[in-house]
Amino acid sequence: MQMRKSIALSLMLLCSMGLIAGCGTKETPATAVEKYPNKTITLIVPYAAGGSNDMMVRAMEKVAQKHLGQPVIIKNMPGGGGLLGWNELVESEADGYTLGTVAPSALLHAMYGISGYHYPSALDPLVQVMELPVVAVVRSDQPWNNMTDLIDFAKQYPEKIKFGHSGLGAATHVVGEMVVLNSGANLVQVPFKGESESLAALLGGHTQLMFCAPSTINEHVKAGKVKVLGVTSTKRMTDPMFSHVPTLQEQGIDVVFTFWYGLAAHKGMPPEIKAKLLAGLEKTVNDPEYMENMKKMGMDVEYLNHEDFFKKWLQETRRLQKVVKESGVAEKIAEQKK
Repeated sequence: MQMRKSIALSLMLLCSMGLIAGCGTKETPATAVEKYPNKTITLIVPYAAGGSNDMMVRAMEKVAQKHLGQPVIIKNMPGGGGLLGWNELVESEADGYTLGTVAPSALLHAMYGISGYHYPSALDPLVQVMELPVVAVVRSDQPWNNMTDLIDFAKQYPEKIKFGHSGLGAATHVVGEMVVLNSGANLVQVPFKGESESLAALLGGHTQLMFCAPSTINEHVKAGKVKVLGVTSTKRMTDPMFSHVPTLQEQGIDVVFTFWYGLAAHKGMPPEIKAKLLAGLEKTVNDPEYMENMKKMGMDVEYLNHEDFFKKWLQETRRLQKVVKESGVAEKIAEQKK
């Protein structure tokens, strides 16, 4: 069984990289390959402006042209926790001119039967750009100083704590449900169209807790508007702004989850064009200016090339299937649809 899995993984990887004939790619005229790219490249962000996905590509936009040969235009398409943007990406031509950001939510939505497309197989993961833990955040004027305090309050006052996230079934929703399952606290989930909307609700007092990427709340931590109660990694963050924050595991909540962010395209891109695109993306993501700009925003580049990112894509699909089953998120989505 293990050997069959390894063979299947290898075949999928080789097919994705365009190294096996008959994988659905068409022969591309030499002139098309030579001219690529000869027009603007569109990069779809399936969330509202201001979130970590958006910040990542805004920084990339500044250096991409010198490595890709054409300007990159960012197209924000919030809605459905990423569904609108990823559907647009799947429906685009597999010609190297339309890319999109991907995150664990792209895999999760395919497990709920609500996406219309099976993103794990319809999309081609190109490169990973970064990886971050999820942070649990409250307004600074709230009385809780750690997750233990908040959970104790939530148990004493059921449904008084509402947690915001970036969309029904999104990674931040899954993390919240994992906390509920593990702690036994009764927290009420509230979906929004991206992290920026969720943050606005927290700051406005409409929700009491938020799960998000650290980069989303950097400036608000500096300004003293919010405080971080816990992180979902297995060890504390090295960033001085968050290094004092204990992990959820340290606080008796056995929840581990990381965001990984990358770029993907509709599967089936001609291998010659794909090779040129991957070479340009590698230079873009590893550009010193880009890495410095990311660091200034509190985000470190965690680059994975196409082969390694594809392997991770498959491994995360398997892992998240287990998480979804244990957290009960799929059932909650099914209930809401009724």
